[in-house]
Amino acid sequence: MTDILTISKIIGVGALSFFIAILITPIVYKLLIKYRLGKQIREDANAPIFMQMHRKKAGTPTMGGIIVWGAVLILIILIYVFSIVFNGFWGNLNFLSRSQTWLPLGILIISALIGMADDLMGIFKIGSRGGGLHMRHRLILYTLVAAIGAWWFYYKLNWDSLHIPFIGDFSIGLWYIPFFIFIIVATAFSTNETDGLDGLVGGVLLFAFSAFAIISFTEGKSDLAVFNAAIVGALLAFLWFNINPAKFFMGDTGAMSLGITLGVMAMLTNTALFLPLIGFVLAIESATVIIQIASKKILKRKIFLSTPIHHHFEAIGWPEANIVMRFWIISGIATALGLILFFVDRSF
Repeated sequence: MTDILTISKIIGVGALSFFIAILITPIVYKLLIKYRLGKQIREDANAPIFMQMHRKKAGTPTMGGIIVWGAVLILIILIYVFSIVFNGFWGNLNFLSRSQTWLPLGILIISALIGMADDLMGIFKIGSRGGGLHMRHRLILYTLVAAIGAWWFYYKLNWDSLHIPFIGDFSIGLWYIPFFIFIIVATAFSTNETDGLDGLVGGVLLFAFSAFAIISFTEGKSDLAVFNAAIVGALLAFLWFNINPAKFFMGDTGAMSLGITLGVMAMLTNTALFLPLIGFVLAIESATVIIQIASKKILKRKIFLSTPIHHHFEAIGWPEANIVMRFWIISGIATALGLILFFVDRSF
């Protein structure tokens, strides 16, 4: 397939994903409203500032992430079925392949279902601290998902290479497995930390997955590039309804699954060390939480008024929409810088 046809396929599939997501949104929204699947803001003495600022959002439908991964799944199934029945045009659109998209699709759906279960437990106040999985249990579950991916890469795809920008590729043997798990779990939880303001994580992920569509295309991984484009299209539709004031939230079914999938994209393209720039806001959000916890334990005081850092800016009086837009700008600049370094690195 020529580059022009591949680019057309990437754009076309992204557009199809957008329209499918737009079409299923009213259905998902009505179901969320009908079954009262609204966000529960738990009373937490350790986060009084967060409680004060976000109590008004209690009851807003959550699990809107279903729109993103649901649209991608529907699109893949439709194209696959049509490619078998009609072949021709639809056969050219098919991007389901064992070497490139089986793993990210499988991990996306598995982690989305775990996140959905966690969301439902939170809504119906099942589990620890008034609802939802305990952090320890979430860590175990998502680590298991990451371990499945690590096993697939190391034993099925025979991957153990780590690319260090401007230096080269190095075989790290069995160390590849813990490195893979760390990248996936860290990206997932960083994405979840960022999902705290209307439209924030959706916009940040939009930049990140767009970058990996470009990276995948550049590396000749056309099916993976199209898969990223499908996620981008669905995210655009999600953002249409998620910008302030949000009609619904992404929930763990969206944030955790998309975070894990983003990490898988970094590993599939061997660009994990570019991820801190491509997902710069995700990294900063998570870093502020770690710094805050360490400061409270060691120094017995807080550095930020509230964490993740977007809540700190809320606490000092920044309007929510301003925080989101400024974080989007930072994310766009950092992602562009990450792409520039990626292309410079390839020229070495």
